[in-house]
Amino acid sequence: MALQLRPNCEYCDKDLPPSAPDARICSYECTFCADCVETKLFNVCPNCGGNFAPRPIRPTNPWRPGVCAVNQPPSEKRVHLKFTLEEVAAHSMQIRSVPPQER
Repeated sequence: MALQLRPNCEYCDKDLPPSAPDARICSYECTFCADCVETKLFNVCPNCGGNFAPRPIRPTNPWRPGVCAVNQPPSEKRVHLKFTLEEVAAHSMQIRSVPPQER
């Protein structure tokens, strides 16, 4: 199963196309831009409490038959935070000093 490659940052709604080098995801594919991860979320996913990694870039060329962005298109569904900005800030402050492997 391919990643969804969500089209936007859930915090600031910045467009994050499949080729965006600044897209970050958690293990549940929550998607945010690098700026929000670093300056607003402090590497704490507001949805699950996990950390973030750079989102892989899906190839546009079919280097292998049937395996590319054309055959597995990215999601068009925009996703937004389920929590208020105040709730997100409190959540990040509470666990950001806990190393990701201990969360």
